[in-house]
Amino acid sequence: MIICVGEILADMIGEKRGEAFFYERKAGGAPFNVACAAKKFGARTGFVGCVGDDTIGGFLKDFARSRGLDSLDISVDEGANTTLAFVDINASGERSFCFYRKNTADYRLPEVSDELLSRASIVHIGSLMLSEQRGEKYALSLCRRVHEANRRVSFDVNFRTDIFRDVKTAVETYKRILEQADIVKFSEDELEIFTREYVERLAKDKLVCVSLGGVGSMWMYGGESKVIPSISVKPVDTTGAGDAFFAGVLSGLDGLECPYDKGKLDKIFAFANVCGALNTLGRGAIDNLPDLETVNERLRHMEEGGAV
Repeated sequence: MIICVGEILADMIGEKRGEAFFYERKAGGAPFNVACAAKKFGARTGFVGCVGDDTIGGFLKDFARSRGLDSLDISVDEGANTTLAFVDINASGERSFCFYRKNTADYRLPEVSDELLSRASIVHIGSLMLSEQRGEKYALSLCRRVHEANRRVSFDVNFRTDIFRDVKTAVETYKRILEQADIVKFSEDELEIFTREYVERLAKDKLVCVSLGGVGSMWMYGGESKVIPSISVKPVDTTGAGDAFFAGVLSGLDGLECPYDKGKLDKIFAFANVCGALNTLGRGAIDNLPDLETVNERLRHMEEGGAV
């Protein structure tokens, strides 16, 4: 079972229509996206998060209940606002974010119960909480508890410079969590921010996943690395594509014993690439997630030598 812990928020996806600018409200938040995606890809999943006592928080709680997750614990903080992320999308489907996080609920998280930890094989931690001291302390404590329970910690960097004072402070904070994680994900840009040398050091005893956009992805593990190609698509919206990819990775790793077999990693990453690519064909991170049958069908077509 994969337990995802961290931010659940509303993605406000912008679009200009004539002289006016409209925002479409979608459920989001990286760890919540991963929980919903991994569930759709066949894994048992749970989510732990927090929203404010407001209209957006109510919307998110109702939406989360509709996803059919195996465990759901979303607390309501009456003194906080639900987090918003304003998203602009360019002609290529690439997006830029602006977070509204004044007195917000995303880092005011409930404790993960010992009973829930005992049911997990992987606990996936979101990164937005790390910009607040309370959130970082929570994340470090959770890492310790996960390891005491002999479970694995997963962490996606999702580097956001606009929520930290400066890049140096952000990198130092992220590294404290990266050192504790067992499975970590970087984007190609984040690989440069943290330096290839540092990431290669992590990969000596951790599984490092690197998303490479339309090219595919790369696994780094045990001193080795390999690029796994993806299928070709014309993106509509790339919001949540990295989360869908990582959910595909985690769903393949769920229940898999360490050390990982390199051949199995190739197959897992090929599957995950298709998950991420197909999720770019609609707007929002969750509403257009492909189902397991669709992913497997596209993967079979690719393996048989059909057009990618």
